[in-house]
Amino acid sequence: MKTIDGGVCAAKGFLAAGVHCGIRKNKTKKDLALIYSEKQATAAAVYTTNLVKGAPLLVTKKHLENGTARAIICNSGNANTCNANGIEVAEEICSLLAGTLKISADDVIVASTGVIGQPLDIAPIAAGIPPLVALLGKDSTSAAQGIMTTDTKPKEIAVEFTVGGVRCRLGGIAKGSGMIHPNMATMLVFLTTDCAISAKMLQKALSGDVAGTFNMVSVDGDTSTNDMVTILANGAAGNPEIVQEGADLDSFMQALNTVTVHLCRRIAGDGEGATKLLECKVIGAKDQETARTVAKSVICSSLTKAAMFGADANWGRVLCAIGYSGAAVDVTKIDVAFRSPKGRVEVCKNGAGVAFSEEEAKQILLEDEIEILVDLNAGDASSTAWGCDLTYDYVKINGDYRT
Repeated sequence: MKTIDGGVCAAKGFLAAGVHCGIRKNKTKKDLALIYSEKQATAAAVYTTNLVKGAPLLVTKKHLENGTARAIICNSGNANTCNANGIEVAEEICSLLAGTLKISADDVIVASTGVIGQPLDIAPIAAGIPPLVALLGKDSTSAAQGIMTTDTKPKEIAVEFTVGGVRCRLGGIAKGSGMIHPNMATMLVFLTTDCAISAKMLQKALSGDVAGTFNMVSVDGDTSTNDMVTILANGAAGNPEIVQEGADLDSFMQALNTVTVHLCRRIAGDGEGATKLLECKVIGAKDQETARTVAKSVICSSLTKAAMFGADANWGRVLCAIGYSGAAVDVTKIDVAFRSPKGRVEVCKNGAGVAFSEEEAKQILLEDEIEILVDLNAGDASSTAWGCDLTYDYVKINGDYRT
Protein backbone atom coordinates (compact mmCIF):
# COMPACT_ATOMS: atom_id res chain seq x y z
CA MET A 1 0.00 0.00 0.00
CA LYS A 2 1.22 3.51 -0.78
CA THR A 3 -0.02 7.07 -0.46
CA ILE A 4 -0.98 8.72 -3.74
CA ASP A 5 -2.34 12.05 -4.94
CA GLY A 6 -5.94 12.72 -5.89
CA GLY A 7 -8.05 12.68 -2.73
CA VAL A 8 -11.62 11.63 -3.55
CA CYS A 9 -10.75 11.67 -7.25
CA ALA A 10 -7.90 9.15 -6.98
CA ALA A 11 -10.33 6.25 -7.34
CA LYS A 12 -11.44 5.45 -10.89
CA GLY A 13 -14.79 6.83 -11.95
CA PHE A 14 -15.04 9.65 -9.38
CA LEU A 15 -15.19 13.36 -10.16
CA ALA A 16 -15.44 16.36 -7.84
CA ALA A 17 -15.82 20.14 -7.80
CA GLY A 18 -16.35 23.09 -5.50
CA VAL A 19 -17.76 26.59 -6.08
CA HIS A 20 -18.87 29.73 -4.27
CA CYS A 21 -22.63 29.95 -4.74
CA GLY A 22 -23.46 32.74 -2.28
CA ILE A 23 -24.31 31.08 1.03
CA ARG A 24 -21.20 32.58 2.58
CA LYS A 25 -20.64 36.32 2.39
CA ASN A 26 -16.95 35.98 1.57
CA LYS A 27 -16.85 35.41 -2.19
CA THR A 28 -13.30 34.07 -2.02
CA LYS A 29 -14.46 31.03 -0.04
CA LYS A 30 -16.15 28.10 -1.73
CA ASP A 31 -19.41 27.02 -0.08
CA LEU A 32 -20.77 24.19 -2.24
CA ALA A 33 -19.05 20.89 -3.06
CA LEU A 34 -19.91 17.85 -5.16
CA ILE A 35 -18.51 14.33 -5.45
CA TYR A 36 -19.90 12.19 -8.28
CA SER A 37 -19.51 8.54 -9.26
CA GLU A 38 -19.84 7.85 -12.97
CA LYS A 39 -21.45 4.52 -12.14
CA GLN A 40 -23.71 3.24 -9.37
CA ALA A 41 -21.87 2.70 -6.10
CA THR A 42 -22.51 0.83 -2.90
CA ALA A 43 -22.66 3.20 0.05
CA ALA A 44 -22.37 3.26 3.83
CA ALA A 45 -22.46 5.96 6.48
CA VAL A 46 -22.20 6.61 10.20
CA TYR A 47 -23.96 9.56 11.83
CA THR A 48 -23.71 11.78 14.90
CA THR A 49 -25.13 10.44 18.16
CA ASN A 50 -26.47 13.89 19.04
CA LEU A 51 -30.27 13.69 19.48
CA VAL A 52 -30.51 16.99 17.58
CA LYS A 53 -29.69 16.01 14.01
CA GLY A 54 -29.42 18.22 10.95
CA ALA A 55 -32.11 17.72 8.29
CA PRO A 56 -29.52 16.55 5.71
CA LEU A 57 -28.61 13.57 7.90
CA LEU A 58 -32.23 12.46 8.11
CA VAL A 59 -32.65 12.71 4.35
CA THR A 60 -29.35 10.93 3.67
CA LYS A 61 -30.17 8.11 6.06
CA LYS A 62 -33.41 7.52 4.18
CA HIS A 63 -31.66 7.60 0.81
CA LEU A 64 -29.07 5.04 1.92
CA GLU A 65 -31.57 2.45 3.09
CA ASN A 66 -30.95 0.55 -0.17
CA GLY A 67 -27.15 0.74 0.26
CA THR A 68 -26.46 2.62 -2.98
CA ALA A 69 -25.68 6.20 -4.09
CA ARG A 70 -23.95 8.13 -6.86
CA ALA A 71 -23.42 11.68 -5.60
CA ILE A 72 -22.55 13.64 -2.48
CA ILE A 73 -23.44 17.33 -2.27
CA CYS A 74 -22.46 19.48 0.69
CA ASN A 75 -22.85 23.17 1.47
CA SER A 76 -20.93 25.12 4.08
CA GLY A 77 -21.96 28.28 5.91
CA ASN A 78 -25.35 26.97 7.09
CA ALA A 79 -26.08 23.70 8.93
CA ASN A 80 -29.75 23.45 7.89
CA THR A 81 -30.51 22.28 11.43
CA CYS A 82 -33.48 23.11 13.68
CA ASN A 83 -35.35 24.69 10.77
CA ALA A 84 -39.07 24.06 10.24
CA ASN A 85 -38.53 23.43 6.52
CA GLY A 86 -35.12 21.78 6.81
CA ILE A 87 -36.19 18.39 5.43
CA GLU A 88 -37.96 20.08 2.53
CA VAL A 89 -34.86 22.12 1.66
CA ALA A 90 -32.54 19.09 1.89
CA GLU A 91 -34.82 17.04 -0.35
CA GLU A 92 -35.08 19.92 -2.83
CA ILE A 93 -31.27 20.10 -3.03
CA CYS A 94 -31.21 16.40 -3.88
CA SER A 95 -33.92 16.82 -6.52
CA LEU A 96 -32.19 19.77 -8.17
CA LEU A 97 -28.87 17.94 -8.33
CA ALA A 98 -30.49 14.74 -9.55
CA GLY A 99 -32.21 16.61 -12.35
CA THR A 100 -28.96 18.17 -13.49
CA LEU A 101 -26.98 14.92 -13.29
CA LYS A 102 -29.89 12.86 -14.64
CA ILE A 103 -29.85 10.41 -11.74
CA SER A 104 -32.38 9.46 -9.07
CA ALA A 105 -32.78 11.85 -6.13
CA ASP A 106 -32.59 8.79 -3.86
CA ASP A 107 -29.01 8.31 -5.06
CA VAL A 108 -27.90 11.66 -3.60
CA ILE A 109 -26.19 12.04 -0.21
CA VAL A 110 -26.74 15.55 1.13
CA ALA A 111 -24.80 17.30 3.90
CA SER A 112 -24.58 20.79 5.38
CA THR A 113 -22.25 22.48 7.84
CA GLY A 114 -22.23 25.89 9.48
CA VAL A 115 -24.48 27.93 11.75
CA ILE A 116 -27.32 26.04 13.49
CA GLY A 117 -30.87 27.42 13.55
CA GLN A 118 -30.51 29.75 10.59
CA PRO A 119 -32.91 29.13 7.64
CA LEU A 120 -31.13 27.87 4.54
CA ASP A 121 -32.13 29.72 1.38
CA ILE A 122 -32.38 27.29 -1.53
CA ALA A 123 -31.85 30.02 -4.14
CA PRO A 124 -28.03 30.24 -4.12
CA ILE A 125 -27.74 26.46 -4.11
CA ALA A 126 -30.18 26.14 -7.00
CA ALA A 127 -28.14 28.71 -8.93
CA GLY A 128 -24.86 27.06 -7.96
CA ILE A 129 -25.66 23.48 -8.96
CA PRO A 130 -25.38 23.93 -12.79
CA PRO A 131 -21.91 25.54 -12.68
CA LEU A 132 -20.87 23.04 -10.00
CA VAL A 133 -21.79 20.11 -12.24
CA ALA A 134 -20.14 21.80 -15.21
CA LEU A 135 -16.86 21.99 -13.28
CA LEU A 136 -16.78 18.29 -12.36
CA GLY A 137 -13.29 16.92 -12.88
CA LYS A 138 -10.33 15.49 -11.01
CA ASP A 139 -10.23 18.41 -8.56
CA SER A 140 -10.53 16.93 -5.08
CA THR A 141 -9.01 20.01 -3.45
CA SER A 142 -11.77 22.25 -4.77
CA ALA A 143 -14.38 20.01 -3.16
CA ALA A 144 -12.37 19.90 0.07
CA GLN A 145 -12.37 23.70 0.14
CA GLY A 146 -16.12 23.81 -0.44
CA ILE A 147 -16.91 21.97 2.81
CA MET A 148 -14.66 24.07 5.08
CA THR A 149 -16.05 26.33 7.80
CA THR A 150 -13.51 27.48 10.39
CA ASP A 151 -10.94 25.05 8.98
CA THR A 152 -7.70 26.78 8.02
CA LYS A 153 -6.69 24.26 5.37
CA PRO A 154 -8.30 21.56 3.18
CA LYS A 155 -7.88 17.96 4.35
CA GLU A 156 -7.47 15.15 1.81
CA ILE A 157 -5.54 11.93 1.20
CA ALA A 158 -5.60 8.83 -1.01
CA VAL A 159 -3.93 5.42 -0.97
CA GLU A 160 -3.41 2.58 -3.43
CA PHE A 161 -3.75 -1.03 -2.27
CA THR A 162 -4.33 -4.52 -3.65
CA VAL A 163 -7.41 -6.71 -3.37
CA GLY A 164 -7.50 -10.09 -5.10
CA GLY A 165 -4.40 -9.18 -7.08
CA VAL A 166 -6.06 -6.02 -8.45
CA ARG A 167 -4.89 -2.48 -7.71
CA CYS A 168 -7.55 -0.39 -5.98
CA ARG A 169 -7.63 3.15 -4.66
CA LEU A 170 -9.33 4.78 -1.67
CA GLY A 171 -9.37 8.50 -0.91
CA GLY A 172 -11.11 11.03 1.24
CA ILE A 173 -11.71 14.64 2.16
CA ALA A 174 -12.76 15.98 5.54
CA LYS A 175 -13.81 19.10 7.35
CA GLY A 176 -13.62 19.62 11.05
CA SER A 177 -12.18 22.29 13.30
CA GLY A 178 -14.66 22.98 16.10
CA MET A 179 -17.66 21.33 17.78
CA ILE A 180 -15.78 18.05 17.63
CA HIS A 181 -16.09 15.36 20.29
CA PRO A 182 -15.89 11.56 20.11
CA ASN A 183 -19.51 10.46 19.71
CA MET A 184 -19.51 9.12 16.17
CA ALA A 185 -19.35 10.85 13.95
CA THR A 186 -17.45 14.00 14.82
CA MET A 187 -17.04 15.86 11.56
CA LEU A 188 -17.89 15.61 7.88
CA VAL A 189 -15.83 13.02 6.03
CA PHE A 190 -16.45 11.84 2.48
CA LEU A 191 -14.62 8.74 1.24
CA THR A 192 -14.49 7.13 -2.21
CA THR A 193 -13.05 3.87 -3.49
CA ASP A 194 -13.03 1.98 -6.77
CA CYS A 195 -12.83 -1.32 -4.89
CA ALA A 196 -15.79 -3.66 -5.44
CA ILE A 197 -17.35 -4.39 -2.05
CA SER A 198 -20.91 -5.20 -1.03
CA ALA A 199 -22.95 -2.65 0.90
CA LYS A 200 -23.04 -5.01 3.89
CA MET A 201 -19.27 -5.42 4.04
CA LEU A 202 -18.76 -1.70 3.37
CA GLN A 203 -20.93 -0.78 6.35
CA LYS A 204 -19.18 -3.38 8.50
CA ALA A 205 -15.78 -1.98 7.55
CA LEU A 206 -16.76 1.64 8.18
CA SER A 207 -18.56 1.00 11.46
CA GLY A 208 -15.67 -1.11 12.69
CA ASP A 209 -13.08 1.48 11.77
CA VAL A 210 -14.63 4.58 13.32
CA ALA A 211 -14.51 3.19 16.86
CA GLY A 212 -10.74 3.55 16.89
CA THR A 213 -10.40 6.57 14.60
CA PHE A 214 -13.06 9.28 14.27
CA ASN A 215 -14.54 8.27 17.62
CA MET A 216 -11.18 9.07 19.21
CA VAL A 217 -10.95 12.71 18.11
CA SER A 218 -11.91 15.67 20.30
CA VAL A 219 -11.29 19.38 19.92
CA ASP A 220 -13.64 20.96 22.42
CA GLY A 221 -15.99 18.39 23.95
CA ASP A 222 -19.02 19.43 21.87
CA THR A 223 -20.68 16.85 19.62
CA SER A 224 -22.07 18.44 16.46
CA THR A 225 -25.57 17.98 15.07
CA ASN A 226 -24.48 17.47 11.46
CA ASP A 227 -21.60 15.03 11.71
CA MET A 228 -21.39 12.22 9.20
CA VAL A 229 -18.84 9.91 7.64
CA THR A 230 -19.89 8.32 4.36
CA ILE A 231 -18.17 6.17 1.73
CA LEU A 232 -18.98 5.29 -1.88
CA ALA A 233 -17.53 2.19 -3.57
CA ASN A 234 -18.14 1.95 -7.32
CA GLY A 235 -16.17 -1.22 -8.16
CA ALA A 236 -14.42 0.40 -11.13
CA ALA A 237 -11.11 -1.23 -10.21
CA GLY A 238 -12.51 -4.57 -11.33
CA ASN A 239 -11.47 -6.68 -8.34
CA PRO A 240 -13.53 -9.69 -7.22
CA GLU A 241 -16.29 -8.18 -5.07
CA ILE A 242 -15.69 -8.41 -1.32
CA VAL A 243 -18.78 -10.13 0.04
CA GLN A 244 -17.46 -11.77 3.19
CA GLU A 245 -14.77 -11.54 5.82
CA GLY A 246 -11.29 -12.69 4.92
CA ALA A 247 -7.98 -11.48 3.50
CA ASP A 248 -9.57 -9.16 0.95
CA LEU A 249 -11.70 -7.41 3.56
CA ASP A 250 -8.62 -7.13 5.79
CA SER A 251 -6.70 -5.42 2.97
CA PHE A 252 -9.58 -3.04 2.40
CA MET A 253 -9.85 -2.20 6.10
CA GLN A 254 -6.10 -1.55 6.31
CA ALA A 255 -6.38 0.96 3.47
CA LEU A 256 -9.48 2.52 5.04
CA ASN A 257 -7.73 2.84 8.39
CA THR A 258 -4.67 4.49 6.82
CA VAL A 259 -6.92 7.14 5.27
CA THR A 260 -9.07 7.70 8.37
CA VAL A 261 -6.12 7.97 10.77
CA HIS A 262 -4.53 10.58 8.50
CA LEU A 263 -7.76 12.59 8.43
CA CYS A 264 -8.13 12.26 12.22
CA ARG A 265 -4.70 13.80 12.70
CA ARG A 266 -5.42 16.58 10.21
CA ILE A 267 -8.72 17.44 11.90
CA ALA A 268 -7.26 17.44 15.41
CA GLY A 269 -4.24 19.49 14.36
CA ASP A 270 -6.51 22.08 12.72
CA GLY A 271 -8.75 22.53 15.77
CA GLU A 272 -10.12 26.04 16.23
CA GLY A 273 -7.32 28.26 17.49
CA ALA A 274 -4.98 25.29 17.88
CA THR A 275 -1.21 25.56 17.69
CA LYS A 276 -0.40 21.90 18.46
CA LEU A 277 -1.59 18.42 17.56
CA LEU A 278 -1.87 16.23 20.66
CA GLU A 279 -1.76 12.44 20.39
CA CYS A 280 -2.41 10.38 23.52
CA LYS A 281 -1.12 6.83 23.24
CA VAL A 282 -2.24 4.43 25.94
CA ILE A 283 -0.60 1.02 26.31
CA GLY A 284 -0.64 -1.67 29.00
CA ALA A 285 -4.42 -1.63 29.45
CA LYS A 286 -6.34 -4.72 30.59
CA ASP A 287 -8.71 -4.36 27.61
CA GLN A 288 -9.32 -2.06 24.66
CA GLU A 289 -12.35 -0.37 26.23
CA THR A 290 -10.19 0.73 29.16
CA ALA A 291 -7.46 1.98 26.82
CA ARG A 292 -9.93 3.98 24.77
CA THR A 293 -11.64 5.45 27.82
CA VAL A 294 -8.33 6.63 29.28
CA ALA A 295 -7.04 8.06 25.98
CA LYS A 296 -10.27 9.96 25.39
CA SER A 297 -10.32 11.39 28.90
CA VAL A 298 -6.76 12.70 28.64
CA ILE A 299 -7.27 14.23 25.20
CA CYS A 300 -10.52 15.89 26.33
CA SER A 301 -9.08 17.42 29.51
CA SER A 302 -9.25 21.22 29.21
CA LEU A 303 -6.53 21.61 31.82
CA THR A 304 -4.20 19.22 30.01
CA LYS A 305 -4.91 20.99 26.71
CA ALA A 306 -4.16 24.37 28.29
CA ALA A 307 -0.93 23.03 29.80
CA MET A 308 0.20 21.83 26.37
CA PHE A 309 -0.51 25.28 24.94
CA GLY A 310 1.77 26.76 27.57
CA ALA A 311 4.43 24.05 27.12
CA ASP A 312 3.98 23.19 30.81
CA ALA A 313 4.82 19.57 31.69
CA ASN A 314 2.00 19.48 34.25
CA TRP A 315 1.65 15.70 34.28
CA GLY A 316 -0.66 15.82 37.31
CA ARG A 317 -3.43 16.94 34.96
CA VAL A 318 -2.94 13.77 32.92
CA LEU A 319 -3.27 11.63 36.06
CA CYS A 320 -6.31 13.63 37.10
CA ALA A 321 -8.02 12.99 33.76
CA ILE A 322 -7.31 9.28 34.03
CA GLY A 323 -8.69 9.25 37.56
CA TYR A 324 -12.09 10.67 36.61
CA SER A 325 -12.34 8.79 33.30
CA GLY A 326 -14.43 6.01 34.85
CA ALA A 327 -11.91 3.37 33.79
CA ALA A 328 -10.97 0.81 36.44
CA VAL A 329 -7.21 1.32 36.66
CA ASP A 330 -4.58 0.97 39.36
CA VAL A 331 -3.23 4.51 39.67
CA THR A 332 -0.14 3.25 41.51
CA LYS A 333 1.04 1.52 38.33
CA ILE A 334 0.66 4.39 35.83
CA ASP A 335 3.66 5.79 33.95
CA VAL A 336 3.49 9.03 31.94
CA ALA A 337 5.92 10.57 29.47
CA PHE A 338 5.85 13.39 26.89
CA ARG A 339 7.49 13.02 23.47
CA SER A 340 8.02 15.20 20.39
CA PRO A 341 10.66 15.54 17.66
CA LYS A 342 12.82 17.26 20.33
CA GLY A 343 12.95 14.14 22.51
CA ARG A 344 11.20 12.27 25.31
CA VAL A 345 10.88 13.05 29.00
CA GLU A 346 9.60 10.70 31.71
CA VAL A 347 7.49 12.65 34.21
CA CYS A 348 5.60 10.03 36.22
CA LYS A 349 6.42 6.49 37.39
CA ASN A 350 4.04 4.24 39.31
CA GLY A 351 1.60 7.10 39.81
CA ALA A 352 4.18 9.45 41.34
CA GLY A 353 6.41 12.17 40.01
CA VAL A 354 10.02 11.60 39.04
CA ALA A 355 12.82 14.13 38.75
CA PHE A 356 13.13 15.67 35.29
CA SER A 357 14.49 18.81 33.67
CA GLU A 358 11.76 21.42 33.34
CA GLU A 359 13.76 23.19 30.64
CA GLU A 360 14.16 20.00 28.62
CA ALA A 361 10.44 19.26 29.04
CA LYS A 362 9.54 22.76 27.88
CA GLN A 363 11.58 22.39 24.71
CA ILE A 364 9.84 19.09 23.97
CA LEU A 365 6.40 20.64 24.51
CA LEU A 366 7.11 23.69 22.32
CA GLU A 367 6.87 21.49 19.21
CA ASP A 368 3.84 21.45 16.87
CA GLU A 369 3.11 17.76 17.52
CA ILE A 370 3.19 16.27 21.01
CA GLU A 371 2.66 12.70 22.17
CA ILE A 372 1.27 12.04 25.64
CA LEU A 373 2.40 8.51 26.49
CA VAL A 374 0.52 6.57 29.16
CA ASP A 375 1.40 3.05 30.31
CA LEU A 376 -1.18 1.48 32.63
CA ASN A 377 1.03 -1.59 33.21
CA ALA A 378 -2.00 -3.86 33.51
CA GLY A 379 -2.25 -5.76 30.21
CA ASP A 380 -1.61 -5.76 26.47
CA ALA A 381 -4.42 -3.55 25.10
CA SER A 382 -3.72 -0.14 23.59
CA SER A 383 -5.46 2.83 21.98
CA THR A 384 -4.76 6.28 20.56
CA ALA A 385 -6.77 9.50 20.73
CA TRP A 386 -6.18 12.81 18.96
CA GLY A 387 -6.84 16.39 20.03
CA CYS A 388 -5.25 19.82 20.21
CA ASP A 389 -4.19 22.46 22.68
CA LEU A 390 -6.63 25.00 24.11
CA THR A 391 -5.71 28.56 23.20
CA TYR A 392 -6.98 32.12 23.54
CA ASP A 393 -8.04 32.05 19.90
CA TYR A 394 -10.56 29.25 20.50
CA VAL A 395 -12.60 31.63 22.65
CA LYS A 396 -12.21 34.45 20.11
CA ILE A 397 -13.45 32.28 17.25
CA ASN A 398 -16.47 30.98 19.14
CA GLY A 399 -17.31 34.23 20.89
CA ASP A 400 -18.57 35.73 17.62
CA TYR A 401 -19.05 32.62 15.44
CA ARG A 402 -22.32 33.82 13.93
CA THR A 403 -21.14 37.35 13.21
